[in-house]
Amino acid sequence: MKFVALLSGGKDSIYSTLKAIQNGHELVCCAHLAPMQQNTEEESYMYQTAGSEVVKTQVEECIGVPFYMREIHGQSKIKSL
Repeated sequence: MKFVALLSGGKDSIYSTLKAIQNGHELVCCAHLAPMQQNTEEESYMYQTAGSEVVKTQVEECIGVPFYMREIHGQSKIKSL
């Protein structure tokens, strides 16, 4: 089965992508939803921000498939949890 991997920059998304390939699935491309450049949230409740800057390098140099990135616009509404 062909699939698109949505990568966060963390080890879990990379690991699950590699396991899918090992199980015979065909990786078509990788996608990443990146935080806004001016984002002031170091620890976001919406998405992983740590490692976001290295996803493109991980894909291009290590996985070798097309890479697509879009910037996420928005912030957490409730930060007191």
